[in-house]
Amino acid sequence: MENRFTVLNVPETPEFRQKFKIVVTVLLIIFSLLLIRLWYLQIIKVQEMREKSESNAIRYRKIQSLRGVITDRNGDILADNLPSFDVVYMPGIAKNHEQLIQRLQILYNRKNLEIDLSQQFGKTMRPYLPVKLEKNVGMEKVAVVEANSVNLPGLYIDVSPVRLYPKKEMTASLLGYIGEVGKDDLENGESEYSLGDITGKYGVEKVLDPYLRGRSGAELVEVNVHEKQMQNLGRIEAVPGYNTVLTIDTRLQEAAWLGLNGKAGAVVALDPRDGAILAMVSAPSFDPHLFNAGISAEQWKNLLNNPLSPMTNRVVSGQYPPGSTYKLIVAAAALEEGIITPQTKLFCDGTFTMGNRTFRCWKKHGHGQIELHRAIVESCDVYFYNVGKMLGVDKIAKYANLFGLGKETGINFPNEKSGLIPTQQWKLERLKQPWHPGETISLAIGQGYNLLTPLQLANAYASFANGGTVWQPHLIKRVETAEGRIIKKFEPVKTATIPLSKKTFELLRSALWGVVNEQGGTGRAAMVPNADVCGKTGTAQVVGLPQDPKARRLKKISAFHEDHALFVCFAPRDNPEIVIAIVAENAGHGGAVAAPIARKMMEIYFNIQESDIRPQVANTAETGR
Repeated sequence: MENRFTVLNVPETPEFRQKFKIVVTVLLIIFSLLLIRLWYLQIIKVQEMREKSESNAIRYRKIQSLRGVITDRNGDILADNLPSFDVVYMPGIAKNHEQLIQRLQILYNRKNLEIDLSQQFGKTMRPYLPVKLEKNVGMEKVAVVEANSVNLPGLYIDVSPVRLYPKKEMTASLLGYIGEVGKDDLENGESEYSLGDITGKYGVEKVLDPYLRGRSGAELVEVNVHEKQMQNLGRIEAVPGYNTVLTIDTRLQEAAWLGLNGKAGAVVALDPRDGAILAMVSAPSFDPHLFNAGISAEQWKNLLNNPLSPMTNRVVSGQYPPGSTYKLIVAAAALEEGIITPQTKLFCDGTFTMGNRTFRCWKKHGHGQIELHRAIVESCDVYFYNVGKMLGVDKIAKYANLFGLGKETGINFPNEKSGLIPTQQWKLERLKQPWHPGETISLAIGQGYNLLTPLQLANAYASFANGGTVWQPHLIKRVETAEGRIIKKFEPVKTATIPLSKKTFELLRSALWGVVNEQGGTGRAAMVPNADVCGKTGTAQVVGLPQDPKARRLKKISAFHEDHALFVCFAPRDNPEIVIAIVAENAGHGGAVAAPIARKMMEIYFNIQESDIRPQVANTAETGR
């Protein structure tokens, strides 16, 4: 058979064989390198490559919920939300954390920006869990990070809401502030939180946090190597928190804040008909926005170590001697116990002597023969020294307790103090000493061991105003959805009825009206036309200073040792609608300093225009207690 195939014979020259060997060698080297690389990646670096691959492709992002808006009773916004820009770092992207920060620092320096790390790099960072480097940064830093994303692998800008407090310091001690949940919160059983969640830290923000915070959402997104989002792989929407309406009237809040005019102190206004708080001001205060970007350790230390305690809400936590505002309690006790009648007259020559000690009246030459009504109107100390001696400490304490003094009011607010109403038994148990009669004399004009919070003082006078009903003070009217559907309404709570006679209440209200409206009254600076303001001045001597005016002049007295100025009032006389209590620390006399603040607040409450206010009658007793 004929062979149809022809074999092509290629001559194998030396040159051909040399080239063939080179090609084969090169292919073998390349193939070997590929095998080695594959072995290195698949065996040695498998875990790192897996994490890097996942972190490069898929991101889990927590979506922070919007906190509920807080408004006053008239709808004015007290706390709202703003978008915040955070610089976030994904640890699994960059190889050298410190080098990345240095690169960011150089870029910032070109724009005269400072780097402020909210969180330092730790050894336990997980490659695929984001870390917030800087919180609430300005648009300049946002532009730097976005424009240089190629050179900043692992860095990106995240948008989250932060709190806006339009009234700033004016409402800070009332509303409080927010911050991230810490390890302490989690260890204390706050199981509904996780690290990174935002929670209320103080004030209304803390009290109402379960309603305000809402529920966080989450999403899975695919990103490229520069952290730019490619597509959304799944999303659970965040649920916003409920809105809250407070009983506060912003107009009164602002008037109280401006009235203190930089002085340390407290102002509280409430409705004696149901205990609703209309204003709650504590000064000095703090800027709640400091906490939005994560307050530094130095800033926090400065706030805590400030001798004026700006982080303390003095309305509920400040404890002060009540001064002459306490005389109303003593008067009520003496009338009810039959110690005196409204016609009982006592003589005041400016001094009262017990044993080897002399107690003085604020009016140097005394008030002469004086009965109860004028003793309250002119705040005669000697009259109440005598009445206090006849009553004794325990009977005074009995009536003080009836008005809710010496115990917490029950307001739903952090760190409320109970104050102190002393008795013989208290001193024996606490100080291991018997009670001395001379201590009752000081007690009768609100000095000595007596301590009250401004809220207790306001609530006690609210009971005088309304005829004996004690209400639990409250700040919250209702919680509702953004659409206005009511979730919870906070009803007034009546806690007690004071068993004083109607005649006693009428006598004391008449005297309080005289303090403000009669000639010689110590509270004339609070008089408002057609408002029938009733009130009582008080001047609380700082503990440790001599009572004798001459001795006080000889002693060097700093501003921190001046008397506290107090004033408490209500209006109108019949069917009262508002009670105001004011304490201005180290400010002088109540009639001169505190009463004008109350007058301004009353003018605002009753919508009295400047043109309606006639000139105030000259007051010769403004320096009285």
